[in-house]
Amino acid sequence: MKLCVAQARAVKGDILTNIENHKKIIHLAVTHGADAIIFPELSITGYEPTLAHDLATELHDERLDIFQSISDEHQVTVGVGIPLRTTAGVTISMVLFQPQAPRHVYAKKYLHADEAPYFVSGQSTISLLGEDGDVALAICYELSVPQHVEDAYKCGAQFYLASSVKSTGGIDKAIERLSAIGCEYDMMVLLSNAVGESDGFQCAGKSAVWDSTGAVVEQLDDSSEGILILDTDTRTTQAVML
Repeated sequence: MKLCVAQARAVKGDILTNIENHKKIIHLAVTHGADAIIFPELSITGYEPTLAHDLATELHDERLDIFQSISDEHQVTVGVGIPLRTTAGVTISMVLFQPQAPRHVYAKKYLHADEAPYFVSGQSTISLLGEDGDVALAICYELSVPQHVEDAYKCGAQFYLASSVKSTGGIDKAIERLSAIGCEYDMMVLLSNAVGESDGFQCAGKSAVWDSTGAVVEQLDDSSEGILILDTDTRTTQAVML
């Protein structure tokens, strides 16, 4: 399986423009053989908690239909970040589009304290991707919660993929933590991070892949859009800039 993390820049609150940019990045990933492409946290709207209530949408929003079409045509899984409206409130969600399959949602369970005024816990169980069901998803702050990775490990994950919006001030701590996860749990670890500005801070980029010793295998820069592909069979990587 060729597992791809996208490093993308979101335009604040501009869903249609961000969808167009997602299409470009997905095309790049597909041309390089990706089987699954995962975007940063809230990639469709940008990470903008104060706007989340107004930007939140429903799972079957027709604006997202293009991702199902791409998934069906290219036999590829696509995971995009968007706030979803539920009966309990707005969740930080990743909508997963898989070939000829209903849309699936992984909603962030563990919220940072700063997110609590704007979002509710998604109460999701660990979501596993891939033919072998061994790729666990995390959304940003969840990578810092020991119980999250412990649950992923107990579910049989061999790969741990964090979809994030880490700032220039928070990226070093996240990198340290992801490296430790790889080493402690004998898993390969991936980070999909945003670039550009979100919620008044600068996103740090540096999307990366770590091996099971915690060593960085490959890493993108701090400002460019692009993709990083891990071949889960050969454990080799490829970086491609947009």
